Amino acid sequence: MIELKSAEEIGRMAVTGQFVGELLTELSEVAAAGVNLMDLEHHARRRVEERGADSCYWDYAPSFGRGPFRNVLCLSVNDAVLHGLPHDYVLRDGDLVSIDMALAIDGWAADSAYSFVVGTPDPEDLELIEATEVALEAGIGAARAGGRIGDISAAIGGVARSYGYGVNGEFGGHGIGRTMHEAPHVANDGRAGRGMKLEAGLTLAIEPWLCRTTDKIRYDADGWTIRSADGSRTAHSEHTIAVTAEGPRVLTRRAGN
Repeated sequence: MIELKSAEEIGRMAVTGQFVGELLTELSEVAAAGVNLMDLEHHARRRVEERGADSCYWDYAPSFGRGPFRNVLCLSVNDAVLHGLPHDYVLRDGDLVSIDMALAIDGWAADSAYSFVVGTPDPEDLELIEATEVALEAGIGAARAGGRIGDISAAIGGVARSYGYGVNGEFGGHGIGRTMHEAPHVANDGRAGRGMKLEAGLTLAIEPWLCRTTDKIRYDADGWTIRSADGSRTAHSEHTIAVTAEGPRVLTRRAGN
């Protein structure tokens, strides 16, 4: 069942989204060579508790994971792209880090992901990150009342291919609101003009992710961390948005993004 949200409910989601965006920015500034991933995780736990928010990940136990997740961040480094389980790893100069976070405040959820390079960047890593960000903006731009869900998917996939990357269809975006995962599924590739009609009040998490030289993935033994099948670098960008009569509204926008 797809629930359309009222303007008031979208506003409540935006409160959560603002905090998610602010905390992602804060974490990216804390991340540096010599910082342990668990330092980021514990920093986030403290901030979430201080805000009175709830992690959507803590009790998350899907069929593919060895749940519950029992962390508030997905921390994916280099060839890891999704669901990276926080662990004892010290960041090094040049690491490509993706932080994904979903929180709820007063019962309303928001979900966002951000990829960046620690220290000295490889130009190919920056291009990969750029591709996910451009694809995300294209997907957001296509999220307009009267359009179709396939318009979002086609926009994302078109950008990915224009950069020369393949698209994996196993994981994509999703509806969001009272819970982290709601209908509909938002594929990262598709055909414009197909799928369900987009209506004002629909709230979505749009999240393109890419691997540099493959569209295949593999799982770590932890049951959670998803990596590129060939060990190539990866990137992931995500925002929670609302479809409104005036156009798409980004609820998790970070300063400068």
